[in-house]
Amino acid sequence: MLWLELAVFLACIVIGARIGGIGLGAIAGFGLVIFVFLFRLPPGAPPATVLGMIIAVITALAVLQAAGGLDFLVQTAESLLHRRPQQVTLLGPVVTYLLVFAAGTTHVIYALLPVIAEVSKRAGIRPERAMSMSVIASMQGVIASPVSAVTVALAGVLAVKGVALTQILMIIIPSTLIGVAAGILSVWWRGLELDVDPGYLERLAQGQLKPVEASVPLQGLARQRAIGSCVVFMLAIVAVVAIGMFPNLRPEYQKLVEGVTETGQVEMGRAIMIVMLCAAGLMMVLFKASAETAVKGSMMKGGLVAIISILGVSWLGSSFIEANETQIVAAISSLIQTQPWIFALGLFGLSILLFSPAATIVILAPVGIALGLGADDIIGAYPSVNGLFFLPTYGTILAAVSFDQTGTTRIGKYLLNHSFMLPGLVTTVVATLTALGLSYVLL
Repeated sequence: MLWLELAVFLACIVIGARIGGIGLGAIAGFGLVIFVFLFRLPPGAPPATVLGMIIAVITALAVLQAAGGLDFLVQTAESLLHRRPQQVTLLGPVVTYLLVFAAGTTHVIYALLPVIAEVSKRAGIRPERAMSMSVIASMQGVIASPVSAVTVALAGVLAVKGVALTQILMIIIPSTLIGVAAGILSVWWRGLELDVDPGYLERLAQGQLKPVEASVPLQGLARQRAIGSCVVFMLAIVAVVAIGMFPNLRPEYQKLVEGVTETGQVEMGRAIMIVMLCAAGLMMVLFKASAETAVKGSMMKGGLVAIISILGVSWLGSSFIEANETQIVAAISSLIQTQPWIFALGLFGLSILLFSPAATIVILAPVGIALGLGADDIIGAYPSVNGLFFLPTYGTILAAVSFDQTGTTRIGKYLLNHSFMLPGLVTTVVATLTALGLSYVLL
């Protein structure tokens, strides 16, 4: 039954990906009907917090666009790229890595992806290069972040072996940076330039997007409002990063539960939602950003496609995993018991199915310890937990595809030949091999 359910799951992804747009999320509904009503599987649940964060960030970004802030950012980036236009392929992934490293979550990059896509397009650079590698860099940044859920989970598991968080970071930070550098090189000359790309030229001919033109500089009050909205938006990102780095900034609260007063702390996901929605409101009030223009803008349209896709696919995956988690984990555990060296492959494979590095570490790291693997083996294999790119269903991947209006960043006809496969494999393999080498030397 497991293999039949897996076939249904993959078939929905393939069909939805070939339809494109919101098709991926809508076709997932067919799979849910089969899983829940025909196979009687648990219904699972969509990731409410993730969807909430995406909606909040997209709202802030759409308002930024309506206020002219996105145009100002693009014009600023254009001036920086005028002498060396290929910088976006390097700077996009590096900036993304640093932001995620500080914030502890990949979902902050929804604010960066449209800017990277627009800068690439207007500079005449194939957006696929910077977009695909920026998504992969964000996945590396989150496993290197000292405040991410996956790093905290690993540190908790390895505490029994006397391994401190600083020991993990001194291996993983340089390893992931080297991996990102290798990934950037793997996409540096990838694909055709926009002016000779047949797919892009066909979209231009069909009027699906406007030709790349020199932007008209903002002037007067429009420029002031654009700059002001950028300041508010950047301060919101800084606030998110600060909240991620310093958890004490997240306020504690008390509530009465069944007559007992309990103390809690605002979760990181909810904090991001609050900050981004507040930023959107401030831009509307202070800089006269039109709510109607924000709703009609390309940023809101691309964000809506990503939200619908994530809703359907993640819900379908949740139902499949909830029904088969015991079998999947047992199969991977038995492989590790017979061949301990494939622990890295186990992390990679399970992360593909779970769509969560943190959940993968929580499940498999204790298994590795029980099987006698040393801390050096586990930390060395740790970067391989980034298998989220393998199936093009993760939120940031879908968002990157949606935001690249040129069509160069795409999900392939055969599912696995998507834009993120090459940089993802190169980055993950290099980061894992580097971490294994460093862990054996330093631990």
